[in-house]
Amino acid sequence: MANTHAAEKAIRQSARRRVRNRVIRSTTRTDVKNANALIAAGDLAASEKATLEAISALDRSARKGVIKRNNAARRKSRLMKKLSQLRAAKK
Repeated sequence: MANTHAAEKAIRQSARRRVRNRVIRSTTRTDVKNANALIAAGDLAASEKATLEAISALDRSARKGVIKRNNAARRKSRLMKKLSQLRAAKK
C-alpha cells in the first residue's frame, strides 16, 4: 500500500499507462500475426499490404515507448525477410 500522496499518484499513473500500453501492444501483435498468416498462406498482394500495416504498428509502438526501438526493428526485419522469401518463391 502506498504511504505517500506521491506514491498514490504514481500508482494511478502507472495503471493508466498499463491500460494504454496493453491496447497498443495487443493491436500490434494482432497486425504482426495477421501479416505472418498471410505470408504463410502465400497471398502476395494481401501479405504486402498487411506487412506494411504491421510495420506501421511496430513503429507506432516504438515511438510511444510500448516496445523498444531495437525490438521493433528486429520484428520488422523478420517480417520483411519472410515477405522477401515469398516474393522470390512467386517469381
